[in-house]
This record gives sequence, structure tokens and C-alpha cells, in this order.
Amino acid sequence: MGRWKIHPKTDYYFCTSSITNWYPVFAESIFFDVIIESLNFCRIQKGLKVHAFVIMLNHLHLIVSSASDNLVSDVMRDFKRHTSGEISSLLKSKQNEEALGLFKERALNIGKEQNYKIWQNGFHPIGLESEHFFLQKLNYLHENPVRKGYVVKPEYWFYSSASNYAGFTNIAMPIDKW
Repeated sequence: MGRWKIHPKTDYYFCTSSITNWYPVFAESIFFDVIIESLNFCRIQKGLKVHAFVIMLNHLHLIVSSASDNLVSDVMRDFKRHTSGEISSLLKSKQNEEALGLFKERALNIGKEQNYKIWQNGFHPIGLESEHFFLQKLNYLHENPVRKGYVVKPEYWFYSSASNYAGFTNIAMPIDKW
């Protein structure tokens, strides 16, 4: 078995999902909104608890939990399937032939019966078995936009829960307390 899997020993997981070939698909707010809306749906309808998040231009990091060991895997699979369709539709409406061509080629190369391969495989869950490890991943996640030079403080990145942890209300998405 690989190192990325759901473990019954922990409730919290640090997860990463990346766009195929690290293509910067999240360059406009409508693409970020697909992720936010889908995460909110998963929170409300599927029982996923989102304790922290950051959406970058070509990947996202989450700290999540659920009442069921298998639910995190199931929800992430459904989340990626749904957002793939939404992102593909938006790319078509914007006539982004570069991205569509890349994702179509990738789908053909892996031989799956899908038109576009938006996400890389997996969501790489890492069990957070201690408060120390949780806080370490939380800081890593929130500092990501600062390390990339997008903002000077983590709470300035709109598509992140850093503002929630800094004591502000994040209007993009509420988070679940841990």
C-alpha cells in the first residue's frame, strides 16, 4: 500500500489535489468559485468538514475530516469528478483551447473514458495524528500564497481559510472548527 491512504487512527487529513501538468487553471475568480461552491456542497450535503483550505493557481490544499473513514475518500472522488466537469465547461465557454487541448491529450494518454483529465490522480491524504502536526500543516497551507509572492500576509489571500484563523470572517467559505 502507498503512504497516502485513509487511516482509522486519525480524524483529520491534510489533502492535496493538483491540476494536470500543473496548468494554472485557477487564474480567474469563476474557476475558484467552482471549488468553493463544491466544497460548500460537500460540507452541507455530504458531511465533509473543512477545517482549512487554500486554493492556488494549479492546486489546492485542505485539512478535512468526516464521521466515516471511507467518506473522505468518497467525497474527494465525487468532488474531483464534479469540479472536472464544471471546469471543463467553463474552459469551453471561454474557448481556452490551450487548456482543453492539454487536458484532452492527457485523458487520451491514460486511456480512460473521459474527455478531459483536469486533476492529477489521488488527493494524497496525510493523517494528522497530533495537534503539533495539524498546526504544522495548517501553517504550511496558509503560508503557500506568501511563499509564491501572491500576498504579503496569509490572510490577504481571498481563497484561503487564513483570514478565519486570523479572526476575520472569510466571505469565500466558512470553516469547521477543529
